[in-house]
Amino acid sequence: MPEMSKMKKPDAKLVLLGDMNVGKTSLLHRYTERKFKDTISTVGGAFFLKQWGPYNMSIWDTAGREQFHGLGSMYCRGAAAVIFTYDVTNWQSLVELEERFLSLTDTANHDCIYAVVGNKADLTDAKAQMSQDSGRVSEDQTEYERDRTEPQLLSACPTPPATPASLSGVILHKQVTHEDAVALYGRILRYKGLEEKSSLPAEKMCFETSAKTGHNVDTLFETLFDLMLPSILRKRNENQNSPTVDLEECSVASSKQAKSACC
Repeated sequence: MPEMSKMKKPDAKLVLLGDMNVGKTSLLHRYTERKFKDTISTVGGAFFLKQWGPYNMSIWDTAGREQFHGLGSMYCRGAAAVIFTYDVTNWQSLVELEERFLSLTDTANHDCIYAVVGNKADLTDAKAQMSQDSGRVSEDQTEYERDRTEPQLLSACPTPPATPASLSGVILHKQVTHEDAVALYGRILRYKGLEEKSSLPAEKMCFETSAKTGHNVDTLFETLFDLMLPSILRKRNENQNSPTVDLEECSVASSKQAKSACC
């Protein structure tokens, strides 16, 4: 049992932040369970543990609803990486990242890594309609498209949307471009007091994904895990140099001493 508890201890924390309905939970399910799920809004937060090689990565899925906003800073405490998630068809979801969620990362690690991720790319990008795992349009996507008989109501956009894309007869607008995401990434770095020249490049830290088809989902998480590795190794080295007392092992040792004394 002591070995099992140690094996499951997280080596690093990754947190997903973003407004409700941008697909944070769906991204997580796609990566951890290899399939798409229609999910309900997360209440508070949810914790997942992902085995990545010899390391245990804890992934926190946070609620985007306004009433749970205050919990975000608690979930971000000690985070080694944060994924700012928006919906590529909803400009306001990008705006909310800077207005509501950026300040929550004040409790993250000083060397925390930040990624800006536009989900639902399958609604606007033909390449994203192809499943990353199978190389073809997934069955759940086909059913999803069949159910979409009316165009989405899009929120107000302060900048002109990109060229409409046709998806099975449904016209959708891409309201957030890759350049918009890159610009936000630059503002995140400035907010954190980081120099862009010495930070990870925006082109590497801005992604467009589809939880529906799996497009870029593995790439997103695996890239972040690779970038988190130096932090993990540094943390392990610090723990070795400053060992803590294992209370469970002390209890076992005390019990053995007591038995030998009785004999």
